[in-house]
Amino acid sequence: MCGLCGAFGGSDHWTGGSAATATGLTPAAERQARARIANQILKPYGLTLDEWAGRFTLRARNGKTAIIDHFGAIWPEAEKLTGRTFDPLDPAILDRMEGVSP
Repeated sequence: MCGLCGAFGGSDHWTGGSAATATGLTPAAERQARARIANQILKPYGLTLDEWAGRFTLRARNGKTAIIDHFGAIWPEAEKLTGRTFDPLDPAILDRMEGVSP
């Protein structure tokens, strides 16, 4: 899908709820903050996530790309792009994000 087609439509998801109101951030800033955190998890897998036009773009080192409507769809798409099982709550990932050495 081209970038223009990816800019239209999209479904609502609970992850796009009112967290921005609670944090004082705009919805776009909230999505960008989520992308920064997700990138900490995705980087070791060779993936990067960007927020664009209310959606997320997931990119692999090999050039594969997925346009994602909501944050909850990132992990299944990451599995498709890498061919690897993904668990963002894996204790090793959480320890790495918290700066804990194994």
